[in-house]
Amino acid sequence: MDGQAVPGAPGHRALVWRERPEAPAAAVLVLHGGQEAGLHRPGPVNLPGLRMRPFARAVEKATAGAGVAVGVVRYRCRGWNGERADAAQDTLAALEELAEELGPVPTVLIGHSMGGRAALRAGGHPCVTGVVALAPWCPDDEPCEHLTGRRLLMLHGDLDRVTAPDATLRFAGRARDAGARAAGYRVAGSGHTLLRRAGDWHRATAELTAGLLGLRDLPPDVAAALDLPASADGGLLLALAHR
Repeated sequence: MDGQAVPGAPGHRALVWRERPEAPAAAVLVLHGGQEAGLHRPGPVNLPGLRMRPFARAVEKATAGAGVAVGVVRYRCRGWNGERADAAQDTLAALEELAEELGPVPTVLIGHSMGGRAALRAGGHPCVTGVVALAPWCPDDEPCEHLTGRRLLMLHGDLDRVTAPDATLRFAGRARDAGARAAGYRVAGSGHTLLRRAGDWHRATAELTAGLLGLRDLPPDVAAALDLPASADGGLLLALAHR
């Protein structure tokens, strides 16, 4: 029954496909937000999940005809739940399901808020080549050493009062020091829900995801930021232009 605590959720399938070509060459997984604590499963009307549907549609449009499978991660619980890190565990389970079904195809994770934290925590999985983190929840003690060699693109609204834009920038810097290639966009005039400048969020996420998969060139400023050495002073933060 919905609303019931699900500490184990036996038989739970973490991966749900939206688009699955016959012979996928790559994949994208979309992760919605949640809350700090909560052992109850998301309900039938899941606003954080609904918020991510336009992102998934934009990615499907940007990668149409390229053999890209697009899926969403289903959480057992609403919350992160401290050391349990439930959303990250569900993401890793979805990645294992993906690898079993498709093989080791290059995969990009797109996550918002708690989903951004889950994507970054699971980003060391062998299939993952890049992460697009949208207003991610990045505590200062969040580990990043496992992200060596990954490309991280982190977008955060300057009006966000739920997760801290500066914490995202600090995480990107620490990840770069640990061997990741990281860059971030500051989205002027937008907050945590991604509703202000929604079209810009959707467009940028789809274009960056296609770029991380090698289906198009990344914007020159992003490519340059990703190529900066770890010792570079600055260069992480870019401005997302209106279109």
